Amino acid sequence: MPPLAEWLRERSDDDLVALLRARPDLATPPPSDTSVLATRAGVRSSVARACEDLDSFALSTLEALVLLDADREPVDSAAVAGMLGASITPQRVRRTVRELRALVLVWGEDDALNLVPAVREALPTFPGGLGRPADDLDDPAAALAGLDEEERELVGKLARGAPVGRTKDAANRVPLERAANPVQRLLAKGLLLRRDAETVELPRQLALAVRGDEPMTGVVAEEPVPELTEPGQDAVDATAAGAALELLRHLESLLHAWSDDPPDVLRSGGIGVRELRRTAKALEVEEQVLALLVELAVAANLIANSEESDPRWVPTYQSDTWSASMPEQQWAVLAQAWIDLPRLPGLIGARDEKDRLIGPLSEELRRPTAGRERRRVLSYLDELPTGHGAAPDDVLAVLSWRAPRRGGRARDVAVRSTLSEATVLGVVAHGALTTAGRVLLADGPTGAARQLASALPEPLDHVLVQADLTVVAPGRLEPDLAAEMKLVADVESAGSATVYRVSEASVRRALDAGYGAEDLHALFRTRSRTPIPQSLTYLLDDVARRHGKLRAGTAAAFLRCDDPVVLAEVLGNPATAELQLRQIAPTVLISPLPLSDLVEALRGAGFAPVAEGPDGSVLDLRAAGPRVRGKARATAPPARTGPPEEQLGELVAHLRSGDRARGVRRGSAVVPEHGRPSAEATLQLLRDAARERRDVWLGFVDSNGTRSQHVVRPVSVGGGVLQGLDTGRDELGHFPLHRIMSVALVED
Repeated sequence: MPPLAEWLRERSDDDLVALLRARPDLATPPPSDTSVLATRAGVRSSVARACEDLDSFALSTLEALVLLDADREPVDSAAVAGMLGASITPQRVRRTVRELRALVLVWGEDDALNLVPAVREALPTFPGGLGRPADDLDDPAAALAGLDEEERELVGKLARGAPVGRTKDAANRVPLERAANPVQRLLAKGLLLRRDAETVELPRQLALAVRGDEPMTGVVAEEPVPELTEPGQDAVDATAAGAALELLRHLESLLHAWSDDPPDVLRSGGIGVRELRRTAKALEVEEQVLALLVELAVAANLIANSEESDPRWVPTYQSDTWSASMPEQQWAVLAQAWIDLPRLPGLIGARDEKDRLIGPLSEELRRPTAGRERRRVLSYLDELPTGHGAAPDDVLAVLSWRAPRRGGRARDVAVRSTLSEATVLGVVAHGALTTAGRVLLADGPTGAARQLASALPEPLDHVLVQADLTVVAPGRLEPDLAAEMKLVADVESAGSATVYRVSEASVRRALDAGYGAEDLHALFRTRSRTPIPQSLTYLLDDVARRHGKLRAGTAAAFLRCDDPVVLAEVLGNPATAELQLRQIAPTVLISPLPLSDLVEALRGAGFAPVAEGPDGSVLDLRAAGPRVRGKARATAPPARTGPPEEQLGELVAHLRSGDRARGVRRGSAVVPEHGRPSAEATLQLLRDAARERRDVWLGFVDSNGTRSQHVVRPVSVGGGVLQGLDTGRDELGHFPLHRIMSVALVED
């Protein structure tokens, strides 16, 4: 049995459970015994996955073990500490070795550490920034002392950075006396190794001589400590609540805008840059924020591709339900969609491999691991003391140290964009995680919505009417009041306080929706904390007096008015000539145009008609906009998982049973027929073993097709099932006879 398998066999059950938990790929499918487990633990792909979550110092420790050839001969942990540098203590190394040992990347005791060979393949080509050793460089210190200034400068440059360099001087070998530059002289002295015609490499011995008591570069033993800010949790939650309300306001505006004028879906998917800029200008929002809103709306199933012959991005039926929900519920839907979003909106505006701009909703943004990386950033902020925040650079430094192999530009973009997007969403404020954000990570959107509700300012039941026909909402309004204000006035500016403007058009809009003049007077009289100016009273009365004098119906459409003079004015107006109006009574005109077109054209001519239903009631002709059925929201794939926690102990027992079965001596066996043992012979052998109280060895296949080996002491055989004591697990087992693939007596 290989030494690693023997070492694993000596581990405790708790150690093996911890291993299978930390490296779940080793448990799928369940290994039949410890030898199989040891083989899997040394597979390169599995080792590479295990290294993904190692911190910077753990990876440096593995590199030191590689440099010491621990995959060929055992090494002492003190030698590892010496390779890592004079500032690294043996205690620090031993602590990290314990972590690596738990992952079975390293095995053996501290004075005889062995490295799994596949680790060498999973690490960089130049561990510790050191090249290959030269075969005949026995005294590097003397060689270094004999260099001139130019040669020493070149050697120092290669020793401090990557050990390889590109130069045309490597193409030909020249004798030392003909060498014209430092590269040629070092090659002639054997102090540079020629890799190919344009590449040279500094020998490891010479680099170590230059570095002295710091043999490896880039060794950082401890996690960087960020410079924390302390805005206070109350300030964080209050600021985030304001950001959340602003986000919801912008998204409602987006839904209304795209309901009236849905943008086209590009042939390659996504939305055009011109459409995005046009919408951003109309909504008065930054393009990057709007791009995030679009991604969130589609992820939350509020906007979807209509998938027609001329596809457009259209609000869904679910968006109406969302719009009618409370603000905290609206926010929770968006926040959860963002947490799970398998895309990276932070790349919007960058260029792809073909130098094309990456737009919202494009396939180039798809990143299956984006959700996991988003949670990593937020989880780090969750570790900080309550009410404390950190700058993006500090967060990036910490996460880079914790998992260097999850690196590169994608990680930098993911960290910075996560913090930026979380701030827009109100999950983060002042660089700190909000209370609602903490609940969102731990408990999900329902609890987070309740938490945000407690942080939102109490909704106001009043407004402040100004003399210039503006209405100021000094904070968040009650839903009913907010809906009425949107109907009777237009938003002029928004923020912590919203300013509305009442105009003739907005008053007419309210009257069209069924409000009467007295209703509007009562609205402002009961809801305003300031006196109602005369200008507003005159405006309401004037618009209401003219409103509805003309009554439009379907004939295709008709106009009726109790005052024949008004109808004569309509007929005589040049702007109404295209309406094809015809008088059929002193107080009635008819038109072949649809009712909505007739009303709109008359308003454009300066009149103020209303639409009338069959019963004489006022009709609201405002279009609700198209709607489509959304699709199921795309979520990030689940993180790599193994068997459930409660099954890990069972797997270890399975391993122990397999080890015992492999170690026994087998005697007489049933000869297989057509790949499996004879049923009669199997029954007879098992019955004899039960009568004589002898152990049998079983080759068994469970219902999942997993093969295993067991040593069993039969108790009874009947009903197609063998019942016996599984000696590897020390428990009674039930083995269907049709799943027994081989059987033999165990010799003492």
